[in-house]
Amino acid sequence: MSYILVVDDEKDIRDLISQILFEEGHTVKLAQNSTSAIDYINNEEPVLIILDIWLKDSEMDGIEILKSVRQNNPLCPVVVISGHGNIEIAVAAVKQGAYDFIEKPFNIDQLLLVINRALETSRLRKEVFSLQNKEINESKMVGGTGAFKILRQKLDKLIKSNGRILISGPSGSGKEIAARYIHQNSQRANNRFLTVACASIQSEKMEELLFGQENEGKINPGLFERAHGGTLFFDEVADLPIGTQAKILRILVDQVFFRVGGKNVVRVNCRIISSTSKDLAIEIDKGNFKEELYHRFNVVPIRIPSLEERILDIPLLSTHFIDWLAKNEGLPNKQLTESAIRKLQNMSWPGNIRQLKNTIERALILGASKTVVNPDDIFEFIEAEKNNFQGNVLDFNSEFFADKSLRSAREEFERAYLKYQINKFGGNVSKTASYVGMERSALHRKMKLLNIESTLKEK
Repeated sequence: MSYILVVDDEKDIRDLISQILFEEGHTVKLAQNSTSAIDYINNEEPVLIILDIWLKDSEMDGIEILKSVRQNNPLCPVVVISGHGNIEIAVAAVKQGAYDFIEKPFNIDQLLLVINRALETSRLRKEVFSLQNKEINESKMVGGTGAFKILRQKLDKLIKSNGRILISGPSGSGKEIAARYIHQNSQRANNRFLTVACASIQSEKMEELLFGQENEGKINPGLFERAHGGTLFFDEVADLPIGTQAKILRILVDQVFFRVGGKNVVRVNCRIISSTSKDLAIEIDKGNFKEELYHRFNVVPIRIPSLEERILDIPLLSTHFIDWLAKNEGLPNKQLTESAIRKLQNMSWPGNIRQLKNTIERALILGASKTVVNPDDIFEFIEAEKNNFQGNVLDFNSEFFADKSLRSAREEFERAYLKYQINKFGGNVSKTASYVGMERSALHRKMKLLNIESTLKEK
């Protein structure tokens, strides 16, 4: 089941714990001093360490081993074993990062209870670490053009400060990625990065979400509290309700607020980063945004270039997305052909990096080849039914799908895609079915299901 390292200078204790753990199905390794313990840890990280405080004839005592593990193996929990006279030291060890301590002589049931809890902690730590790594990889800054390098230099200057930042740029250009980059490389990286989706939250719910709520002594913390010590990112800040703007302004000035329904003052310390794809000066003139709040948010302005300003970054970005989608979504890891790269660089990118990622994902899913992405796998538009859409083309990156359910959007996509392929192959059923990766009978059934009328040629 799990590899557990037991470190104790008493052979009887090592053998007893080993027997108990072995009967529970665990793999156990035994060390009587720090030298053998560190060798075991360096060779293969255990999921749990059971560590005696006092180790005779050992270069390092249990506390020093604990410090080494906490520094080099932070995901591995350590359970400390302590004799009766060493309880204070054991408690001190817990304060320095040990998961728990067990007093000798120990009860077997108690030992197993602590071990099982520690193993669950180890599992959860690794799961959280895996999710954080996934998030970091998804938010990785990728590029090599002059525009990208200038942006990266500006962001690097902001890492060590706590000043508020307003990131502007077109939709889909990577504003949140830039905000995450600042957070992940700052001293706040070990604390939370939370996002306020200003455009998608109902105005009547915004204050509860941001400031939290108190009701009959029960406290429900809001995003400001939860982001304490970390970063709070206001995505599309121009869409904040005007009433909420006044309260946020007060927080930025006084650094304190009251929860909804509460009477106690709450103090927080979180860095504020905001973004907008709108011109806030115009929003201020319209009365939609408070000018004073704009100046509070806009301590350091950062502009994200559009993808069309960094066309030469498209090969790097595309390869990054292919690798990420293969690793995290199980899609095939294909190579872009030179002609496919040229097509990508000659396309229009109103949706910027987000549009590029979607285009690459579709190419990996729908492409005919199992190893490469060809120009024919990259779609700019496809023909569609005039009754369903205005005009005779459907832009895959338009807002057409935004208000549909997943099932409905998928059906519309499949209908438009298959009509395009059928027309491309002149109604030839064999060629169409082969290209889209379906049996002829399955293609006929799909067409019937999607109400596609065509005179396919059985060739």
